[in-house]
Amino acid sequence: MFRRLEPSGEADIEFTFDGRTITARPGETVAAALIAAGIVSFRVTHPSGVDRGPYCMMGACYDCLVEIGGVTVQACSVPVSRGLRVDRSGPATSPDGAQA
Repeated sequence: MFRRLEPSGEADIEFTFDGRTITARPGETVAAALIAAGIVSFRVTHPSGVDRGPYCMMGACYDCLVEIGGVTVQACSVPVSRGLRVDRSGPATSPDGAQA
């Protein structure tokens, strides 16, 4: 369903996802770059353990949550940057710390 546009001529950007080096194009979001790299599961739900990944690609659904610098963010809303460290998000929690 998704495919990359033709290269812009700018140098690719490398970042990591769970320790794996991912190559992205300038202007891509983390979600777009991960999908292009063949990664479709960004987190698992609790308690079922079902894989979750991008759905809406516009910040409305929260299915593409990842951790960057210990903060849970939507991968579809964060542009890639050189050296960015992204990790798979754990089970979602409520504000009181209980697993949702």
